[in-house]
Amino acid sequence: MRVVIVGGSLGGLRAAEQVRAAGWSAEIVVVGTEPHLPYTRPPLSKEALAGGVDHPTLEFRRRKSLADVEWRLGRTVTACSLTERSVTLDGGESLGWDGLVAATGLRPRRLAPEVAAGVAEHGAGRHALRTLEDAAALRGRLRPGARVVVLGAGFVGCEVAATATGLGCPVHVVAPEAVPMQRPLGVLVGGSLQRRHEAHGVRFHLGRLPAALEPAAGDGSAGPVVGAVRLDDGTRLEADVVVEALGCLTNVDWLAGNDLDLSDGVRCDGWLRAVQADAGPRPDVVAVGDVARFPNALFDDVPRRVEHWNMPTEMARRAAPSLVAGLTGGELPPGPFAPMPSFWTEQFEVHLQSFGAPDLGDEVRVLEGDLDGDFVAGYLRGGRLVGVAGVGFMPQLLELRTGIEAGVTLP
Repeated sequence: MRVVIVGGSLGGLRAAEQVRAAGWSAEIVVVGTEPHLPYTRPPLSKEALAGGVDHPTLEFRRRKSLADVEWRLGRTVTACSLTERSVTLDGGESLGWDGLVAATGLRPRRLAPEVAAGVAEHGAGRHALRTLEDAAALRGRLRPGARVVVLGAGFVGCEVAATATGLGCPVHVVAPEAVPMQRPLGVLVGGSLQRRHEAHGVRFHLGRLPAALEPAAGDGSAGPVVGAVRLDDGTRLEADVVVEALGCLTNVDWLAGNDLDLSDGVRCDGWLRAVQADAGPRPDVVAVGDVARFPNALFDDVPRRVEHWNMPTEMARRAAPSLVAGLTGGELPPGPFAPMPSFWTEQFEVHLQSFGAPDLGDEVRVLEGDLDGDFVAGYLRGGRLVGVAGVGFMPQLLELRTGIEAGVTLP
């Protein structure tokens, strides 16, 4: 008997821990594309990027219960057959399973080829940020005075902009939204973050898209490297470094051909079991982490992906006993699945903390403080509190977190 976990990051680690905790004593194999044991990723755009990237300092501690788990690192699963209960690894090796965990997460979205024509994706001043190697390569380019253009103003884009500015780089940020971090935080709070960035010298080009990367002149035999970014309004931003923080794509190609809904990650039920269109939930297949799309009973019954750092742990606690129950004939975990999403971001001197799902709100109110200082913002949907975000005011944030769980409404 064997459980195969595809994905060697936080979701795969937590799934392995919880499969053991659910009573599974047979074989567990974790297949991970990266050559590293699981490590924490949030510092890659912040303190690790600023101070140096070192795997031992970022590696997660592994529980003693995982001592006999087999880690196949530096290997990629290229295909899967739910009918035959097997996965295919790069090189053609087939690995059978009785239970399967999909924890393959995300990969960075890159510029369209027609926009980046003439500048190679790697080693030419273009960078994405997802792995240790990505962070190390970018850190080597962030020398004082290096002109940095960040494409994208989400979490990664804003954190990289703050870090690069702190390292002495002039930074421009380009994004189609009206304010940075608009999708997760809305216009009011996003505008507050924009003003704080601008006070440190970051320049924003909002409502704009990159039209083309221009190679630098006089590169010689080394090949073309990026020299500028031309925007859709004709603006030309000279650049030594371009960071493509354009969001991510779900790693689900390996699951194609199995009657699964892979339109945005892996469609799951409330027990994180993968749902087949014709057969319903698979008792022997679950998904964990950024790749899973599931209904959160705390808010409604709409399946959504949640990319926040705390969610793989919450999801593994649900998915693993669901999987073991499906393999052993046991009972599914009781009650609805209603985890509390949580995230934080550090940008310059600002530490912003959030609970719930601010992006589901249709109204935003400042409940404490001032947006240009410490504050608490509440996000409401139909009058019900569904999310909070704030700088400082931690006791109030924790109280409002309880209010989200209780389904409170605000007058």
